[in-house]
Amino acid sequence: MALLQMKAPVDYKVQLTAFENFLSDFKTSPQETITHALGNINIDEDDLSDDDDFMDEDDNAQQRQRRQKPQKQLPRHKYRDMLQQLADRKTSEVIVDLDDLYSYEQDLNEGLKLVEWVEQNTRHYVEIISRAVDKLMPPPGDNVSFKDDVLDVLMANRVQRNQMLEGIADRESDPTILNDQYPSQLTRRYTLVFKPRTSTHDNPVKALSVRQVRGDHLGHLITIRGIATRVSDVKPIVQVSAYTCDRCGCEIFQPVTDKQYGPLTVCPSKDCEENQAKGQLYPSSRASKFLAFQEVKIQEMAEQVPIGQIPRTLTILCYGSLVRQISPGDVVDVGGIFLPTPYTGFQAMRAGLLTDTYVEAHHIVQHKKAYEDMEIDPMMARRIAKFTQSGNHYEYLAKSIAPEIFGHLDVKKALLLLLVGGVTKEVGDGMRIRGDINMCLMGDPGVAKSQLLKYISKVAPRGVYTSGRGSSGVGLTAAVMRDPVTDEMVLEGGALVLADNGICCIDEFDKMDDNDRTAIHEVMEQQTISISKAGISTSLNARTSILAAANPLYGRYNTRLSAVENINLPAALLSRFDVMFLLLDTPTRETDAQLAKHVAHVHMHSRHPDLGTAGGVIFSPQEVRAYVAQARTFRPVVPPAVSEYMVKTYVRLRNTQRRAEKRMQQNNFGHTTPRTLLGVVRLAQALARLQFSNTVTQADVDEALRLVEASKESLTTDDRGQSGRRALNASSKIYNLVKSLADTGACRADVGGDEEEEEDEGVEMSLRKVKERVIAKGFTENQWLSALEEYTDLDVWQTAGNGTRLVFITSGNAEREGSEGL
Repeated sequence: MALLQMKAPVDYKVQLTAFENFLSDFKTSPQETITHALGNINIDEDDLSDDDDFMDEDDNAQQRQRRQKPQKQLPRHKYRDMLQQLADRKTSEVIVDLDDLYSYEQDLNEGLKLVEWVEQNTRHYVEIISRAVDKLMPPPGDNVSFKDDVLDVLMANRVQRNQMLEGIADRESDPTILNDQYPSQLTRRYTLVFKPRTSTHDNPVKALSVRQVRGDHLGHLITIRGIATRVSDVKPIVQVSAYTCDRCGCEIFQPVTDKQYGPLTVCPSKDCEENQAKGQLYPSSRASKFLAFQEVKIQEMAEQVPIGQIPRTLTILCYGSLVRQISPGDVVDVGGIFLPTPYTGFQAMRAGLLTDTYVEAHHIVQHKKAYEDMEIDPMMARRIAKFTQSGNHYEYLAKSIAPEIFGHLDVKKALLLLLVGGVTKEVGDGMRIRGDINMCLMGDPGVAKSQLLKYISKVAPRGVYTSGRGSSGVGLTAAVMRDPVTDEMVLEGGALVLADNGICCIDEFDKMDDNDRTAIHEVMEQQTISISKAGISTSLNARTSILAAANPLYGRYNTRLSAVENINLPAALLSRFDVMFLLLDTPTRETDAQLAKHVAHVHMHSRHPDLGTAGGVIFSPQEVRAYVAQARTFRPVVPPAVSEYMVKTYVRLRNTQRRAEKRMQQNNFGHTTPRTLLGVVRLAQALARLQFSNTVTQADVDEALRLVEASKESLTTDDRGQSGRRALNASSKIYNLVKSLADTGACRADVGGDEEEEEDEGVEMSLRKVKERVIAKGFTENQWLSALEEYTDLDVWQTAGNGTRLVFITSGNAEREGSEGL
């Protein structure tokens, strides 16, 4: 009984001719390409060009530019130019955009439905369009010579032999001669891939999750969204295996289409068959063709997983030019062909008739690009430049970080500087000084620490969020595993390695085991992870900022205990944090009412209320990311004047610490160490980057000192509650604030003189800067004026320099302390 035969549903010869016409005739203009990329925004080239400047005195140059402009706007043959670049070895990838094919098909209106057939049987049409490319391949340019490359000589000989056999087959009308041709894979030096259609109103295209892929999609071109969890090394995979016969000397080529194949052992040539020699074949690696291969595992996104389910994974196979485009932790849209593959090895014995599935990648789109890879939209760039010139961008950006969360403005400013980061330096002898900022948030439950961490992990291009109780030491650093592809022992990076050049957010930091927490020490200062296990001794990069959130020892902060007893973390770890904030949930009538109104507004309108910015300006997370990306391109330096100011301030801070230790008023968190100075430098550099400046100013240093001082004050404010003193009024609070500014050396006026004389006569400070600090702490201007007048009458401080300087008299300090003791 003869086998059933079914006629092909389409005429592939007609389609091959249509594809050849498409590759040779399709035209596009650069203006149309830019307009399509910007969302159909038509931009005239005359509006953006600086060539026709009215200051240009060269009339010949102007005339030449006017002649060249119409040529630039003329349509060009997109794929014909691509084939010429392919022949000249300038590119090794042919990208067929299905949007172009669809528009070309709509213009012809021949009813071939090429796009639909390509999407339904993609793998077969890769071969068909590859034949069209081979047929239309132009000769290389005149100025290109490939005589020095052995592979080019082999390719030229193979193409010449194939053409000779085609001529003989035409003359003798014997198609069997074509079987002696070289396989087409040997004569191709490119990878052909399809770019899926973009979503339109008529044809909405949505990326599928892993569990939405069904059997109906087998062989189709689909787009899947997920997060890459494992990426293998790039290995060569054989595409055509070549052998040499030891009897007849023939070269035998075996095309390989699956992941596994059986090598040939007996020569199948005519000479050996006629002589019954059965020559033995020896593999020839020089004549074989290999292709770059990489296996990627992607997993469903957290929001795609139904309730009570676990995330599913899918294997992505990348070939040729698509390798090294995905890193672990990347969120990607992968367009490719969904195909089945049988299980191999011991898995086949257990699986029986079951098969596994995979996706052969054709197009990859990164969702969260690295800062250096981001392309800022022109409209967004103009918006950024507008607010940068206004001078209020620092406040606006800080309020744009998690705007649904009420208050915590200083914390949000520190988080903004954490995103921007300082400048990482590498000294000539190889020593590396980190520029990433580490930050820790301690506080009561319900102060939105976890929400702040979640927001930062979403804004950062490489943000990893993990919990302390659910993280082990190897889960944070690196684990030794057996590679399922090569069966070798390999290192798989943990959360800190995945967050390389990003931010690692660790929640419930206090719940971690001490042994696991020690793995972070090296990362926070040296930014490397040293591994010595299973015969592998290496050092991995972990150039990441650590953002940790922790609760106090007893759940809530106990004001009757000191900060050391409340925060149960080792001092060696805490000293590595540049900024530490203590967020307390203290009941106050005004704050509670504002918080309740804020929360009610968010729940009623599903958006944040007006935050007091001009015109209600709030930046979206995409705009914050674009602003940070542009700010990170600057590398600010510290000029000598600012450096001297920082040195004096650091010496003054150390002197204040020494006096506080003598009075037994210093806790373990107020220590000023060299790491404190480095933290101030990083914060000041981040502030200079926000200003799009390459120079650190004294104002940047003052703001950095204010943030460090605010973080230290948050750790020491409630230690006084155990002494049983009555609550201080506004004037006393303002006095304590000004006294702390005088002790730390902040807000000092730019005057000369020796420090010893200043301490005897009094500390001079800028009255304007002191007023700004007091107002920033929430006091009104009337309260500041009344406190200024009250303590001036008490001769605690005096105004000088026509009301521009405030002289804090040190002898008055003892009087004030004595009066408070009474």
